[in-house]
Amino acid sequence: MNSNKMSKELQKRLAHPDRRFEFDRKQEQLRIENKLNGAGITISLSSIVAKWQEQKEKAIDEIVYYVEEGLKALEKDPELSGKEKKIYPVIRSTSFPIETKEKIPFIYDEHTAETRIYYALDLGNTYRLIDKKIMEKEQWNEKRIKEMALFNVRSLSTDLKEDHVAGNTFYFLNKNDGYDASRILNDSFLKDMNRRIQGTMAVAVPHQDVLIIADIKNDTGYDVLAQMTMSFFASGRVPITGLSFLYEDGELEPIFILGKNKKV
Repeated sequence: MNSNKMSKELQKRLAHPDRRFEFDRKQEQLRIENKLNGAGITISLSSIVAKWQEQKEKAIDEIVYYVEEGLKALEKDPELSGKEKKIYPVIRSTSFPIETKEKIPFIYDEHTAETRIYYALDLGNTYRLIDKKIMEKEQWNEKRIKEMALFNVRSLSTDLKEDHVAGNTFYFLNKNDGYDASRILNDSFLKDMNRRIQGTMAVAVPHQDVLIIADIKNDTGYDVLAQMTMSFFASGRVPITGLSFLYEDGELEPIFILGKNKKV
């Protein structure tokens, strides 16, 4: 299965008289759009193909479900009032659009050279990114939205799974609630982890549904982290970045691991 065949399969499964599809062969992306209001979802086909290699039909069923739910969420503007506890930050790549297809700016902040912070209203099975049209309709301001989102992300569970490879320790946060990568914005959590780290602390958010924290004690640890991060990045439903970050003095600095024992 390649991106072209995956595009055809998804178009067949998601076919609807009120929808149109746009396949970008070069970017390996498929956009599914509502003909009536122009709202839609763009998905990365390469990551779905990677998951299909392991999960077959389950991978396609999963993306069809999320696209259907996402399109339902786009049918009308959501209400923020009364749903303050449902507002969360979400991490995206810096290549992610900063406005809707209708040219309405999203509410966002720069984060690192590789990542950007957007803000979303949780709708249960999916979420809706908050744009300026939604904000102004509710007569809210950006500061209010951002403060609520950062407060709410600190309330999310930070239970970790642990693995050991070649003397290095790797911690994984994978709750599959849509906000695993968002935990990177929980400063107190990162500081607590930093106190536990015996070597060098590195962090990775390869896709939306995982946060990796590494206790690097030797050069092999960097190689393992690089391979692990790229593997997650290739298979994620919402890929973010294949790079990792060093965590020092509360700051995240991207690191490029070029090959065995080489990092810049």
